[in-house]
Amino acid sequence: MQFPAWDPVLFDIPWLPIDVRWYGMMYIVGFVVAQFVLVRLTRTGFLPISADAAADLIFYCVFGVMLGGRVGYALFYDPDLRSPLAFLQVWKGGLAFHGGLMGVAVALWLFCRKHKVGWGRIADGCALAVTPGIFAVRVANFINGELYGRVCEKTTAFAMQFPTDPRAMQRLGIQNNWSMRDKELCIQVAYGKCRFEDVRPMLNDLDAQGRAIPWETVAPKLDWAKVSAEMVGGEPWVPYRHPSQIYEGLGEGVGLGILIWIVFRLTRHRKLRPGTFAVMFLLGYAVIRWSLETVREPDPQHGENVLFGMTMGQLLSCGLVVFAIGLVFWSWLHARKDASAKA
Repeated sequence: MQFPAWDPVLFDIPWLPIDVRWYGMMYIVGFVVAQFVLVRLTRTGFLPISADAAADLIFYCVFGVMLGGRVGYALFYDPDLRSPLAFLQVWKGGLAFHGGLMGVAVALWLFCRKHKVGWGRIADGCALAVTPGIFAVRVANFINGELYGRVCEKTTAFAMQFPTDPRAMQRLGIQNNWSMRDKELCIQVAYGKCRFEDVRPMLNDLDAQGRAIPWETVAPKLDWAKVSAEMVGGEPWVPYRHPSQIYEGLGEGVGLGILIWIVFRLTRHRKLRPGTFAVMFLLGYAVIRWSLETVREPDPQHGENVLFGMTMGQLLSCGLVVFAIGLVFWSWLHARKDASAKA
């Protein structure tokens, strides 16, 4: 398959220094869909809150996802974000799902305290509402060419070459110390989506170290057809990889979402214990993420042996399993306490 090389910038706002990106837009799509689902669940009586409170819940979740995701990314993946200035530059990406999940857990606890409702059923509503957003963000990861998969054979189903692969960037003359937008525009030129002469006014003259960028020598190298076809020792110089972003979107978003909603529909006339769907989501996500880490390129900061031969994603997914088991135990203790009180 061919990587489509869509521009990560959805559209540019000339009078603002920040572009509207697919990545940010997909988060908005996820939150809008989640609010629609939560409002529907309040009207069916599944959630013990009003429709207005559902909008308040989304507000809490937005802050939980953004703050928790950013903190998680700084802790688990990129220590450079611990700088206050870099931490605030969320438009450059850098959100960790597991961190966002921790942020949402804290946000739900605060929401439940404010509205005096049980935590378990609110968490169930979020579990039913979150999976479309997961799919949307994974699509954005694919558009950005980030979080791609491990090297595979050209004959592997769905295998593709990514222009963001380090070997591809080397042949295209793109350097890591350039701004993100400079890299993206050069890839657009390499794919023939635009001409170098047209984007040259938008490119920076200096790199991150303040050195002049020799655009006159870079421009002739921006030819993806040539770079992707280059062979060294009988093998493609730019390796074929799994599009693991799509695998994760279909698994964590579509597949898990359908499974949870099937159980919800089958049990709508006899409500399951509060927290059941939240536990289903945590366990399902952990299993799918852990499995797909075997075809996803390990994070360069950690490699594939963080602990006991696991990647960071697999290790954090094990933490989700422990958290889910803790929720089951908490629910059991809570039910036992209620039964003792009634007796």
